[in-house]
Order: sequence, then C-alpha cells, then structure tokens
Amino acid sequence: MSGPAEHKGYAESRRLFARASRVTPGGIYGHTSPVVAVPGDFPYYAARGEGGRYWDADGNEFIDFMCAYGPMVLGHHHPEVEAAAEKQRRAGDCFNHPTEAMVELAERLVALVEIADWAVFGKNGADMTTWAGQVAREFTGRKKILKVRQGYHGSHAWCSPGHGGIIAEDRAHIHSFAWNDLDEFRDLVRRHRGQVAALIASPYHHPTFGDSALPAPGFWAGVQETCRHEGIVLIGDDVRAGFRLHLGGSHRHFGFEPDLVCFSKALGNGHAISATLGRAELKVAASRVFLTGSFWHSAVAMRAALATLAVLERDDGIGQMRQTGEKLRAGLQARAQRHGLEVVCSGPPALPFMRFAGDTDWRRQRTFCADIARRGVFFHPHHNWFVCTAHTDADLATTFDAADAAFAAVKALG
Repeated sequence: MSGPAEHKGYAESRRLFARASRVTPGGIYGHTSPVVAVPGDFPYYAARGEGGRYWDADGNEFIDFMCAYGPMVLGHHHPEVEAAAEKQRRAGDCFNHPTEAMVELAERLVALVEIADWAVFGKNGADMTTWAGQVAREFTGRKKILKVRQGYHGSHAWCSPGHGGIIAEDRAHIHSFAWNDLDEFRDLVRRHRGQVAALIASPYHHPTFGDSALPAPGFWAGVQETCRHEGIVLIGDDVRAGFRLHLGGSHRHFGFEPDLVCFSKALGNGHAISATLGRAELKVAASRVFLTGSFWHSAVAMRAALATLAVLERDDGIGQMRQTGEKLRAGLQARAQRHGLEVVCSGPPALPFMRFAGDTDWRRQRTFCADIARRGVFFHPHHNWFVCTAHTDADLATTFDAADAAFAAVKALG
C-alpha cells in the first residue's frame, strides 16, 4: 500500500462540527472530543477504514495508531470478521431471545480464560465494570470498592473522571490508592477491614496525560494475597488491554488471577460487545444482580467476536502486535535521537505511548502529533496508542519518514 496522499485540510470536519454543535451538547462529547486532542489540527469526523488505515470526512488518509481507541485489533473492516457478522445480520440480530451465538461465545471465552467458569455480555466496558462491582457487593455483603488513583473504569458515576452530575454519595464507598503502592493499598484494607467488597484495577496502569506504568515486582502477588486473605473480590479491568497481551487475558501476561475479569474493545474488532467472566463461586451472586439491555444479546456482535478470537489465535495476533510495537518504539526513539530529542516510551509494545522528556506543558507532544497527522499518521498526544495486526512494515517505514519531519518541527520550537 502506498503512503498517504497529500493532506487536504479539515474544512469538512469543521463544517460538520458546526452543524453538530447546534444539535449535540459540545458538538462531539467524551473521549473523542476535539478538546482533549489537538483542536484544529486533527480531523473531527471519520468516513471509512481499511486494515491499519482510515480516512476522515475530508478524504485525508491516516495510518491509524489509535485503532478507534482500541477496538480494531485486526484492523478496520477485517474480511473474516465482517463475513461472519454479515452472515448473522442476514439471519437477524435483535430478537425476543438470545441466539446460539451467545452460548458459543460464552463457551469459547470460558475455554480461553483459565479462571473463568461463566460469562455474561453487554455493550460497553462500563457496563461490565459497574456490574462486576455489584456482583462483588452481592457476594460479600460489603459496600466499599478500592481502585487505583487515575485508573479509568468508564463513565458511570462511581468512577467517571468528569465532575458534572456527580454527588458525594456516588463515591462515598469508593477509595483510591496509588498504582504500585502496596503499602497504601494494605492501609486502606486495614482501615476498612471487613467492609471492602472488591478491588478493581487494570492489569497495568495507563492514565491519560501520563506514562503507562507496568506492575512493579511483587505488586500483583501482594494484592492477590491480601484480597484472598481478606475475602475481597479481585476484579481485573481488561477492557483496554484485553486480547492484545495474552489470548487468555492480560492477567496471564502479568501473572495474577482475578476473580472477575471484564473485557470489551478488541473482543469484537469494532462491533459493540463487552463481557465479564468469573469464578464458579461467584455464579449464584452474579445471577442475583440484574443485568440487561435491549441490544445486549446482539447476535451480530457475538459472531464478530467469535471470528475475531479465531483469527487472533490462528495467526498469533498477540505475537504480531508485540513485534510491530517493538519496531515502532525502536524506530521512533532512533529518529528522535537524530534530532537530539529525548523521548520517553512506556507501556507494552502492543499498547505503546511516547512523550517528550521535560515537556511539562505538552507543547512538544501536541506539535509532534499535529505535524505527523498532516503527514498521514495518527497518534494521540495524551492517551496511549494501539497496534493492530493489520499494521505492516510498509506502514512503519512511512511512519518513520513522517516522524523524522515531525521531530524536526519539534526541534524548531527550541
């Protein structure tokens, strides 16, 4: 595939945004809002995607290192996934009842994820993380939930990073501690002994506006030991990293065993689906916590998920993404060094992030991301990036050429 064509500007994106602003609060809301990226220097609307690339409303082509913020694990419009989805779509998607696809997907996930004896499904990660906390409360008869400070678990009131519409009671029983700080975690457990229903955390820490941080040696072992000793349900939030680090769940990659684990994003390669898997001893409690949605039994998304998992397993998608991510990181570091720039790379190779050392106001980061976007490569300035199996060595070569020019633009800032 050739390199991206000459940049066409963002006039259509701006026109669409002006229209949207009249009928939608904020024009575009949530994590895709232009406000949290590089306003004016990024596209606002997408038009289509293919493989490791997508095109915006103005016809600009981008090598996509955000992958729709994670869902596109096999790349956009994967032919096998879309064929499975289309076959089911012709038979029907939304019925009065679930379909056999739901049974098959639950069986498949239980077979893949060693800790799991059962599975349920939803549409978004927040559906699952919130429900998992309710299951933990039902199982333990306790109220409090511990989480990592700056850990993201969705937009529901108990965990939303926003402030509007939140009241103190929403978070009265939510307590946070610093990532990798076993002492602070254990202090919270002691302070609220006998009251803690669950600990929820992602397998590694990936805050916005910050470096990703892997678990320190002994961190997960210490957390798991404390949870088992105190009767605390350990919830793994694998919504973001799931199926990029280990096909059996990211906890396998980092060597711990949750009691409940939540997936979404990559599970359906862009089709809306999420899942929670759990141990047998939590099954009765899970059955008592009401869980439903008009579209949650969507057969199309479930067939897409089955196809996604099959392709990942057959083609060693985990290994592919690791290798591509390692090449991406090494290539960016080498080109930054050519310009005398120091960059900090963090996170697993399949979910990389790069920032400029000492760039406390993020000016260099935004300049780099804006410049490389004009050259046909999409990186986010403040959020971790994503690699998919559709990214090729040719994509990387194009990316490194674009990065060389973008690093020169950063260097010119002084």
